[in-house]
Amino acid sequence: MGDALSKTLSYQVGAIALALIFVAIIIVLAGASPIAVISEIASGAFGTPGQFARVISTLCPLLIASCGLLFTFTTGLYNLGIEGQIAFGGIAATLILRLGQDSLPPALTLFLAIVAGGMGGMLWGLLAGVLNIYGRINEIFAGLGLNFLADGIALYLVFGPWKRPGVASMSGTEQFPESLWLPTFGNTDASPISVLIALIAIALTIVVLSGTHFGLKLRAVGQNLRAAYVLGIPSIRQLLSSFAICGAFAGVAGALQVVAVFHRLIPNISSGLGYLALLVAMLAGMNAWLLLPIAFFFSALNIGSLQLPLDLNLESSLAGVIQGTLVLFVILGKGFSEWKRGNV
Repeated sequence: MGDALSKTLSYQVGAIALALIFVAIIIVLAGASPIAVISEIASGAFGTPGQFARVISTLCPLLIASCGLLFTFTTGLYNLGIEGQIAFGGIAATLILRLGQDSLPPALTLFLAIVAGGMGGMLWGLLAGVLNIYGRINEIFAGLGLNFLADGIALYLVFGPWKRPGVASMSGTEQFPESLWLPTFGNTDASPISVLIALIAIALTIVVLSGTHFGLKLRAVGQNLRAAYVLGIPSIRQLLSSFAICGAFAGVAGALQVVAVFHRLIPNISSGLGYLALLVAMLAGMNAWLLLPIAFFFSALNIGSLQLPLDLNLESSLAGVIQGTLVLFVILGKGFSEWKRGNV
């Protein structure tokens, strides 16, 4: 068992090494130095307290969404609908902020907005689950369709009922007053409340998936759905629960995008965090404790890459190339290790 684990880890390390070599070749072909690119990304992410705070403000919703995805991954489901669940969470949070800004205390309004975000995301996640289980629609296609629908609803609200006075703009709805912003560390973008929620999310994920009977049943369903059903595990309930939990986490991430990052609803409120969370969860596999370092690396990469066009005349989209290459090579490494194990 130990020998098999060491071989698997060696394949993964080799895959990451190959990915880094491949990325270095791409950078050289683009006319830059890999060392200079790494230096600029590090400087752009950690050069000043404000830049580091932006990394943290990106990390919090990304980590929460990644935690949610681990529940659906555990049951063998690829919840590509997480983008829509983040968006619908942001919509639900915006609704509460609009209703409560003149009638409720700011602290209570913020709390209710985050709760509403979680409930909105849960509703959107359950809808994907119902389409998958009862409608016989693959969760990937159901999720993608619901993503388009959620984005369409956000777009309608921004340009329709919730448009800024006198003008409708892609910049979003009118900005909420500062009393409805989550408090931050000094004058930075990072909120201690967002950090606390993210840490609670990762702690809950680790405890539930690795230390509870519920997590054991989720793993049983993911490993063999039919066998789990024969053994008396309510498979449908577990599948729907994983969708609901993932949606709730994603909805909270969407709410934080509204109350802690943009302070308004914008058409693309998820900002691609759902798809980035999919990459984080894929790299982590079933290891919830890996979510935090991987999500932190991706957040730093996203923020730091904004420095590349300024100093090296390179596109900031290089960060996406690095992320995608890492995921691709790690997946290939896992596939190769499983193929070798099956041929031993």
